[in-house]
Amino acid sequence: MRDRVFAKEIEKKFEFDESVASVFDDMLKRSVPFYKEVQKLIIDFINLNAKEGDKLIDLGCSTALFLLEVKSKAKVNLELFGIDNSKPMLLQAQKKLQAYGIEEIHLQYGDIKEVSLDNFDFIVANYTLQFIRPINRPKVVQKIFDGLKKDGVFIFSEKVVFEDKKLDKDIIEIYYGYKKAQGYSEYEISKKREALENVLIPFTISENIQMCKDVGFKNVHTIFQWANFVTFVARK
Repeated sequence: MRDRVFAKEIEKKFEFDESVASVFDDMLKRSVPFYKEVQKLIIDFINLNAKEGDKLIDLGCSTALFLLEVKSKAKVNLELFGIDNSKPMLLQAQKKLQAYGIEEIHLQYGDIKEVSLDNFDFIVANYTLQFIRPINRPKVVQKIFDGLKKDGVFIFSEKVVFEDKKLDKDIIEIYYGYKKAQGYSEYEISKKREALENVLIPFTISENIQMCKDVGFKNVHTIFQWANFVTFVARK
């Protein structure tokens, strides 16, 4: 279904409600540059490092798009889990799993600030941390670190800001040009920007890296960047 959520007047702040969940896969593909390529990059990395029976959880799994790709492309059997705090998103995810006859992906409704994470080999959070209030974000990353096995890996993608304000403004303009090329109108782009204000709060690349190091991750690197979209790998 095509994303037209912000083609009409919406007064409330952005939330992952039924209207967003029903078009979320299209929203991802048209709003996140190189989404499919980054997804493949992450899965290729997991395949190089995963062992039979390893545990992976996707934090903010939304409609299970990533988990289904992992399931279809994994070279070993993995225990797959997903959690999301949006019931409409999980409803869409469950419909997909039922349509494909997949029972091996375990989905859970819950808040990642409160859920227990234990003994995972891989924890993935694609464009999820940015929606957590900055004051709570380090606590969540600490929980992620504590929930990984020794040598476990945290892979996360984030929208970032730049310390250079002129560069940041230029990159935002380039990104809006990208969205226009995907068929979004200036009105839709403007309304979504308003809806996301104080909901999506990005850090700089260095802030994301330092946050991971502060909780104990020994190695943190970027493995992909397009403008203000970055993917990180942190190893315990």
